[in-house]
Amino acid sequence: MAEQSYTLLDGKGTSARIKEEIAQEVAARLASGKPAPHLVAILVGHDGGSETYVASKIKTCAEVGFRSSLIRFEDDVTQEQLLAEIKRLNEDPDAHGFIVQLPLPKHIDEQKIIEAVDPAKDVDGFHPINVGRMSIGLPCFVSATPQGIIELLRRYEIDTRGKHCVVLGRSNIVGKPMAQLLLHKGNPGDCTVTVCHSRTPNIKELCLQADIIVAALGVPEFLRGDMVKPGAVIIDVGTTRVPDATKKNGFRLSGDVAFGEVAPKASFITPVPGGVGPMTIVSLMLNTLQAARQQQD
Repeated sequence: MAEQSYTLLDGKGTSARIKEEIAQEVAARLASGKPAPHLVAILVGHDGGSETYVASKIKTCAEVGFRSSLIRFEDDVTQEQLLAEIKRLNEDPDAHGFIVQLPLPKHIDEQKIIEAVDPAKDVDGFHPINVGRMSIGLPCFVSATPQGIIELLRRYEIDTRGKHCVVLGRSNIVGKPMAQLLLHKGNPGDCTVTVCHSRTPNIKELCLQADIIVAALGVPEFLRGDMVKPGAVIIDVGTTRVPDATKKNGFRLSGDVAFGEVAPKASFITPVPGGVGPMTIVSLMLNTLQAARQQQD
């Protein structure tokens, strides 16, 4: 069988273009006397992954002309202290949007924290009101990773209408909202969607039927070459640190897709890193810009 020549879905390059578009709008806002959008991040403890993500978000804010603030708490912060800070930000007109970086320490109820955030400032799109509005297609803040994937499909003009999409993973942050967005009417959208998870018995057979696969399980190289039909579109959401003695820091990032096996069969595929990750962060910026518009215009 002849190998496919695949197109790399360049999230890094695409996000750079979107950042330019955001920066232009911010400059126009400033010129008209409106303040720059302000994103606040709450970081609890010193989790390595969370530190990296938050640093990247703050760096991106600077690139697009946003203001950003980082509020730090130690691991022993009480749930009451965290809820008090969220209440303060909800009531602060200077903070257009804010995020509470997950995961949180075990003694804090994450769902309670998520539900305490004002839905109008919930730029992560995690509040049940935003999730509910998203599920029935009403305007809302959409979780950044699924939104970033939809934007990548749109910008590469990948026709999803009538296609069978398999979503690997059922998390509230990626898998479930991804399935909902692909079900919506439109393009991207109008898919027939199958959601697979750890209890799905025939994952390989389902993947072989798929025109589009979104891999969001957090299992390195789960999707192998023999699970993909020729011409499929492959979106790899996974970013797991795996040991690698050849790397200076001792690890490398691995996706959920065995890239070397799958890419030759794909029509489009995202790399890791440089695929979905940059699109996630730029989607958070789009949500923050939208929050500023809604609160000031």
